[in-house]
Amino acid sequence: MHHTLQLVLTPEEAAHPEVIRRKASEALALSPDEITALRIVRKSIDARSQRIKVNLSVEIYWKEAAPQLSFPDFSYPFVGDKPPVLVIGAGPAGLFASLKLIELGFKPILLERGKRVRARKVDIAQINRNKGMQAESNYCFGEGGAGTFSDGKLYTRSKKKGNVQNILNIFHYHGANENILYEAHPHIGSDKLPAVVTAMVKTITDSGGEVFFEKKLTDILWDDAKNITGCKTSDGESFEAKALILASGHSAQDVYQLLHDKAVRLEAKGFAMGVRVEHPQELIDRIQYHSARSEYLPAASYNLVQQVEGRGVYSFCMCPGGHIVPAGSVPEEIVVNGMSASHRNSPYANSGIVVEIRPEDIPAEFSSYGVLAGLKFQQHFEQLAYRNNGGQGLKAPAQALEDFVKGRVSTTLPPCSYLPGIISSPLHFWIPEFISGRLREAFKLFDRKMKGYLTNDAVILGVESRSSSALRIPRNPETGQHPDVGGLFPCGEGSGYSGGITSSAIDGEYAATAAAAFLNNLEKERK
Repeated sequence: MHHTLQLVLTPEEAAHPEVIRRKASEALALSPDEITALRIVRKSIDARSQRIKVNLSVEIYWKEAAPQLSFPDFSYPFVGDKPPVLVIGAGPAGLFASLKLIELGFKPILLERGKRVRARKVDIAQINRNKGMQAESNYCFGEGGAGTFSDGKLYTRSKKKGNVQNILNIFHYHGANENILYEAHPHIGSDKLPAVVTAMVKTITDSGGEVFFEKKLTDILWDDAKNITGCKTSDGESFEAKALILASGHSAQDVYQLLHDKAVRLEAKGFAMGVRVEHPQELIDRIQYHSARSEYLPAASYNLVQQVEGRGVYSFCMCPGGHIVPAGSVPEEIVVNGMSASHRNSPYANSGIVVEIRPEDIPAEFSSYGVLAGLKFQQHFEQLAYRNNGGQGLKAPAQALEDFVKGRVSTTLPPCSYLPGIISSPLHFWIPEFISGRLREAFKLFDRKMKGYLTNDAVILGVESRSSSALRIPRNPETGQHPDVGGLFPCGEGSGYSGGITSSAIDGEYAATAAAAFLNNLEKERK
């Protein structure tokens, strides 16, 4: 017999398997020895009251043999001799698109502008030492894309196009910890992700797919009827295929320019920009847990959102026990982002705090750029940060949080996890008022929700500018193709259809399914 049981435990109780077994046996009026198997299938923490609870969903078996714990087995076929599909970008969307293509019987040819993880780590180490930005090998570009050195958060509300559990199963199959299968807010961790994405690349090549690194897309080729025939890369090499999945990510700004120059239709869309704020993790723990964190609780996180003057201001990519990293991809621009290792054991907690920006909010001086106005404003915002860091390379302009809200220059700054270093700068002065004004008001309101949040023990860094894309590459909702280019399948964050690792993976699978259907139809027509 078996039963799925809901248990509400203290954090200490939930940390001990023998206590979980005893509580389960009491709930079912059984002896603990009668239970033949117990497996946690869902776990979440409720810290809304002074008494913190852990909610567990547990599968209990008794009076029958313990079932063998099994996970989905992904047996990918060999596709080396199958029709090719070009996939641009080896981030989550591109990797999952490639795996899905193999499953559907097509050969992915995956082109990534950056380097393999091992070489990429060397370049990132130099970036963290403020030794200069490598334009094609950084936190944005390379094996696994921006996701490789991110926190690896897998939580998403997106269930429109695919099965979230299947995405988690594929990550687990390639080496992610089993707890991502049942945690309410799963994450892999920046220390674990490189090995996971490398295993995914190995699956692709072992199955007969091809993966090329340091292959920057420079042209997309089509015939007179505007049907895809292939692409070219920066080293002059050409690749042929009748379908191309564009999963280049929103930091590949040159791809937008390429499409615009080739008169491929683009659409302006809303996006968000702001700053990254960092608090002592101990402070966030005290606010969220109502006391100091016990050894049985994870580093506390938060999720904040507020409407200010008709625009949303919200936390983005909150990283408990994490650190802030230089996430730019172009020299003479400063971009920051956050990440956490799997144990989330840093003494700092950071989060992007960003302001919703709509196309009509873009200053008039950018109107001459047409559909690229938001992109150009984003670049301007990042250049402002570089110009206001005192000529200190990748050092980030920073301001104590309460000083920012009160419009004061910070004479001292609290300790910060950002390795290239920070330098005092009046962000309240040089960040455009329609962004900084809303940020100031939002921080006051956030302090009402989390008393103690607004403090000079916290620091804000400029700028958090790549939480979402300022453009969408349109696609037909029925076929997944660009309306004007046959065989072109935009997907992922860069094309404006996802936000985060899991939703990008889902969208990559969607694009692969659409590309396979397109090629199958072409084959039917040929016959």
